[in-house]
Amino acid sequence: MTAKNDEEPRFDLREAFKARQKQLEADLGFGRTVASHPGTMGDATELDWRGMLNDFLPRRYKVSKAFVVDVRGGLSDQLDVVIHDRQYSPALFEVGGALFVPAESVHAVFEVKQEINKSYVDYTGEKVASVRSLHRTSVQFDTATGRAPARTQPRILGGILGLSSGWSPALGQPFRDALAGQEGDQILDLGCALRVGSFEIPDPTSLREISLCDDPDTALIFFLLRLLKRLQDQATVGAMDIDEYTQSVWPTATPSDE
Repeated sequence: MTAKNDEEPRFDLREAFKARQKQLEADLGFGRTVASHPGTMGDATELDWRGMLNDFLPRRYKVSKAFVVDVRGGLSDQLDVVIHDRQYSPALFEVGGALFVPAESVHAVFEVKQEINKSYVDYTGEKVASVRSLHRTSVQFDTATGRAPARTQPRILGGILGLSSGWSPALGQPFRDALAGQEGDQILDLGCALRVGSFEIPDPTSLREISLCDDPDTALIFFLLRLLKRLQDQATVGAMDIDEYTQSVWPTATPSDE
């Protein structure tokens, strides 16, 4: 029998991710160059990130620009990127192109900026906090294997996405200090500046422990895989309490005093 000399075909995952990163980076750079109006430039950038995440993430996740609402009438700021789960929660309304999703469905939220800097980190933290502060219901629900109990809703992930960094060095001590200065619901978990690197804070109670990828060629790989791991750790979001939402819209009539 003649030995087979040809190498087995292989798929180079690292090179595939690097090629995808180059494509996204070119799109973002193009939008920054040709769009002179800040709003137009920002819209193009947000669409690139949302489109890429929609392509990458499993189909159970939906990626939208949206406001987040709760059963008590709470309303978040509008977020550039909202990763939400449509399995147990609907998109409640879309009015004039603005989407409103229930807090129970949200896994993660991100702001998109051309550049990541101290003021944008603080601004993003405030917007993330406007989502995390909302009330989320949870009820038991039936599955093919039996009744699943109501679960404690997982912590909503928050982060910032951009093209470059306003710091020098890009991911040096001032950058770390900006992240470590966040408190409570404003603490960010993940972020990516395509041209310089990505970061993850694995534990929000230990802000000095920051995982960094300072290689621009693999910044997107690092961010996407860490995001996917964090989403996997959350499993599914809890089922929203439809009865509580119904009660908030059509309260039970109170008996007459007669």
